[in-house]
Amino acid sequence: MDHSSGLPPLDTLRAFEAAARSGSFSAAADTLNLTHGAISRQVAKLEHWLGTRLFARQARGVALTPEGQRLMQRTQEAFALIADTSDRWTEPRGAAVVRFSAIPSVCSLWLMPRMKRLESGEPDLRIVLQIDHRRVDLESEGIDLAIRCGRGGAPGRISVQLFEEWCFPIASPELAQNIGAGKPARLLDQPLIHDSDASGWRAWFAAQGLDYRPRPQDRRFEDYNLVLDAAACGLGVALARPPLAQVQIEAGRIAVVDPRTALNPVSYWLDRPIGQPRPAAAALATRIAQEASLPAARLAAFLKTEAKAA
Repeated sequence: MDHSSGLPPLDTLRAFEAAARSGSFSAAADTLNLTHGAISRQVAKLEHWLGTRLFARQARGVALTPEGQRLMQRTQEAFALIADTSDRWTEPRGAAVVRFSAIPSVCSLWLMPRMKRLESGEPDLRIVLQIDHRRVDLESEGIDLAIRCGRGGAPGRISVQLFEEWCFPIASPELAQNIGAGKPARLLDQPLIHDSDASGWRAWFAAQGLDYRPRPQDRRFEDYNLVLDAAACGLGVALARPPLAQVQIEAGRIAVVDPRTALNPVSYWLDRPIGQPRPAAAALATRIAQEASLPAARLAAFLKTEAKAA
């Protein structure tokens, strides 16, 4: 394990402090909205980093070893010092809090317009977003649910397909008017805009009997928010990815260049860690499924404790 910083990973200290304070991995898991297994792994990771045992496992809960008692005192002093000297936002905790991971475009274009409805109901929920392009380890990072874009099931998690995308070309209203109607090949005269994966454009042109490979004049942006911004600013032709682009089309910020559609090879998936979902996470998954018009049978399979795939 990397000791170059001289400090153990902060997540391991947080799990250790919660377990030491409560005397129970299960109680620590409830406090931090993690699973019992995640707490156990974080503590084991810290013990490995330090090279010493911190807890003695007992019939009911755990007890600190002498080394654990010394570390607990120092950890609490350090956390108190941080709390006294920082004016930072504190992440809400509790049974109704659901930690949710997604890429920025999904959060801003699909989740945010629905956030109020997703949080309201019986019970009322509080969604804490983790916005990231990387693929997160849901269980070890305490993530209840995630939406990702991909081609199928991912290992180590339960997944269900939320919706597919039938894509079509879009551009700024001015550029769309200049391009006009015609054969699909006319779009190859324009710079084409895509995100990190150009498979959508390849699929669209293939559906029209044409071949496409990214060219020097084409533009690539990592996030779909920037793809839409670039199209609205007249930098080229992009692909509309319903339902992410629908609001901007209806608002007139971007316009349809060609009505022909093609199925995007990638689609959106709702993921959760393997095991029993917390009640708040199950409630949020149900509301997300309703927003995405997911059939009830597929939702039920997704929420099954021992499901391997959905």
